[in-house]
Order: sequence, then C-alpha cells, then structure tokens
Amino acid sequence: MSFTLENVSQRYITDSGEVIHALADTSLEVPAGEFVCVVGPSGCGKTTLLRILAGFLEPTGGIASANGQPITRPSWERGVVFQQANLYPWLTVRKNVELGLKFRGIDASTRRETAEQCLALVGLGGFEDKKTYELSGGMQQRTQIARVLANDPEIILMDEPFGALDALTRERLQMDLLTIARERKKTIFFITHSVEEAVFLGDRVLVMSPRPGRVVLDEPVRISAQYGRMLDGKELRSTPEFVALRDKISDTIYEGQAP
Repeated sequence: MSFTLENVSQRYITDSGEVIHALADTSLEVPAGEFVCVVGPSGCGKTTLLRILAGFLEPTGGIASANGQPITRPSWERGVVFQQANLYPWLTVRKNVELGLKFRGIDASTRRETAEQCLALVGLGGFEDKKTYELSGGMQQRTQIARVLANDPEIILMDEPFGALDALTRERLQMDLLTIARERKKTIFFITHSVEEAVFLGDRVLVMSPRPGRVVLDEPVRISAQYGRMLDGKELRSTPEFVALRDKISDTIYEGQAP
C-alpha cells in the first residue's frame, strides 16, 4: 500500500490561546514496499506526521491518502508500533498478539495460529503463555511488533520503537525488522533520533527542519545496490558510502538548528 501527503500542515491552539505551527505544508509520495526513515530535531513534527498517517489526527490543511483514499480514521491496514510497548499486563503474550484479530472477529483457532507464527517470526516462540511483565524490554517490544504483524497491515508506522532499548537489543531488533520488511514487503514509516539507525534501515531517509517541520532532505539509500549484494550489519556500517551519507544527514540536521 502506498501513501501520499498533499500540502499537509498542522496547527495547534494551546489552552492559553497560542497558535503553534507544528507542521508546515508537506508533500510526500511513498510507494508500496518502501522503508522510509524520518529524522530531525525534537519537536519538528515527526510524530505529528505519523499520527496523521495513522488516522489519529486530522490535519488542519492538506490531504493524507493511502492507496488514493483519504485517511480519515485509524485502520488495521495501518499498524502502529509505539516507543513504549503498550501491552496489557493481565493478558498472556499470545493473547496480546491476538487482540487486534479478536476485535476484527477472527475465529479463535486462526487467531492462535497467526499469533504463534508472528511470535516465532520475532524470536519469541516458547514465550506464548508468559505474562508480558515477565519479559525484558526488548522482548516486550518484539511482542508489540508481533501484535502489529498479526493484523497483517499494509503500512507499518513506527515511532522510535527502539529508542529506550540497550545497544545490543536495539541492533538485534534492527536486523529482525529488516528481515520482516524484506519477507513481508511492507511499507514502513520509521521515526528515529539516530541517524545511523536511519541509514542502516531505510531505503530512503527524510530529514525534517525545526518547527514548523518540513522535509529539507529526501535522500535515497542505495549502498548495498552499489556493491551488488546485501551487506551484513557490520559490513554495511563500515563502508565509506555509509559514513558519508550518515555525515551528510547529520550535517543537514545540525545546520537546520544553527541560529
């Protein structure tokens, strides 16, 4: 599923009556199956953009569309992975993963089979009957990803999903996510504060300016293609092309924040 933004903007009115211009006119086209990473300074409108795409927030200007249809409300076809796992502690891991399917009226045996397949995909086979509070932070985040995958959305929206994790767990989940993206061919919109993570994961990296946010750099990532094969994590990060692109994106962010 593709999505587009046509001159989308967002303004908020605070309790004191102040108008906050969070997002400037933004136009964007993302084809089906593309992995797009978004970076930029805090408060630049990254999460606002994601909330509009998720259908949680109606833009004050412009139109957001998925497959040519205006986005007017949340939908299971656009799954959201939050920074915090947001699981239900009184349910087992399996029951958490089944939840979206249950709300959609999917029968119990199909829910169970789908949940177990998705948990195996994220490396949590054997943990189905654990309560979520028994899991580590990384395992909880894997459970949240499995819950989104179980619904089989066309678009996955991810808001700094690995930001609170330790470096080793973060790297493992990055590799898991790349595997899922390649095997499931999902369209992914991924927000991060880590430029290195964005270059490592993305087919394309967007850099947003300070508020009011707008896209100031739209950079394709074609490092593996230049080498004619898929590079593993360590190999990719050590290439001169990776370093150069990481530095270019970092410089764009810092230049935009300069007084």
